[in-house]
Amino acid sequence: MNEPRHVQTQGMALGFFAGYVDTLGFLALFGLFTAHVTGNFILIGAALADPSRSSILLKFLAFPAFIAGVAAARILVVLVERRQALALRPALLLELALLLGFMFFGIAATPVVTEAGPLAMTSGLLGAAAMGAHSAISRLLLGHLAPTSMMTGNVTQIVIDAVDLLRGADDPGLKTRFAKFLWPLLSFAIGCIAAAFGYLWFGFAALALPVLILVGLLVAERPQAASPVQARTIP
Repeated sequence: MNEPRHVQTQGMALGFFAGYVDTLGFLALFGLFTAHVTGNFILIGAALADPSRSSILLKFLAFPAFIAGVAAARILVVLVERRQALALRPALLLELALLLGFMFFGIAATPVVTEAGPLAMTSGLLGAAAMGAHSAISRLLLGHLAPTSMMTGNVTQIVIDAVDLLRGADDPGLKTRFAKFLWPLLSFAIGCIAAAFGYLWFGFAALALPVLILVGLLVAERPQAASPVQARTIP
């Protein structure tokens, strides 16, 4: 489904989802970035310089967990597309399963006070794996959307397009591209704010909202066989 309204809804929903999940993980698990490998590298460096910082092991393990999520999504897409079927629904189901694990283990670990114990550690690693799958799905299956979990590139493109709009550049696709990058960015920011209040009020149970978002996206993607154009032959 590539209708303009459906595409815009996908971008906004996934942008909100990514901002929400990453913010909640950061607040709940001692500054863990479930979606941002760069941020975790920075926190690892800071923790090595200052051993008093908590949960350095969680931040170390988040990187391979993120990679595992990417790899699992890639393998799943390959297996599904070899059968000449569309892979988005199965890939979203994988992400949903990992997100549910993030939520349930987090609830079981509550309260997480000074250090990440085994349940909280498992929760954080499943969250990182879920966002690894999210990033892989965006790259492999949703290339028509702007990135929904990494906003630096989006901001750069928005500023470039805004300058071109103001100077009256002769580019017929400029307004469409500006909107394509703008709406996921705004949705991501709103998701960050919503997650902060959601975690304050409900703890890990606040992850029920992104769970519902994934369920909604799954419902919107009715199962169907891929056409010869849609199905890619993967060696």
